[in-house]
Amino acid sequence: MLMNIQAQRKGISYIECLTQVYFLNTFAGMDNLLLTVMAYDRFLAICYPLKYTVIMNPRFCGILVLLCWIITSWVCLIHILLMKHLVFSTVSKIAHFFCDLAQVIKAANSGTLISTIFIYVATALLGVLPVTGILYSYSQIISSLLRMSSTASRYKAFSTCGSHLCVVSLFYGTALGVYLSSAVTHSSQASMIASVLYTVSSELKLRTTITHRTVQMSSC
Repeated sequence: MLMNIQAQRKGISYIECLTQVYFLNTFAGMDNLLLTVMAYDRFLAICYPLKYTVIMNPRFCGILVLLCWIITSWVCLIHILLMKHLVFSTVSKIAHFFCDLAQVIKAANSGTLISTIFIYVATALLGVLPVTGILYSYSQIISSLLRMSSTASRYKAFSTCGSHLCVVSLFYGTALGVYLSSAVTHSSQASMIASVLYTVSSELKLRTTITHRTVQMSSC
């Protein structure tokens, strides 16, 4: 956006657009999977505190992050390979302030059935499954908290989930708002405005996470 404002042009090359799609979806997918890993971390810490340090050792944490990166990278790479077979006109207009995957596919002049099907598959893999994992982890956490006799112990245990719940609420709440508004209004302008708000909220989410980590490190 800053480059567009400075150069007074809104054009982007085909390769640059695909690169933007790849990294945008990679980081969004990584966010989903890492939030699930964080929920699993809280689940072990509260439900199995005696085994927590044994299970969540640095090596296992590194493996989890590596798996998240590999899965997301391959899924997004398949997206790009499928898009390489699509046919676009010489000048295609995308009704967005960045190369959104759905908007780019809409601009194609050839059949997009396979790409559309894979979008649903990727959404299930990088969206539905992580959300299911987060919900399951917190259902087990709540069940474990209810079995605690002391109110102070419940509060102390659940307070460690505060930052994660805040980030999850910002991430999925705003994402749900963006896509629901797009589905209801069917307006490209409304979709762009919602996406800008989502981008701002994502920055706020990142700052919330960094602030929480800084406080934790300081308190240690």
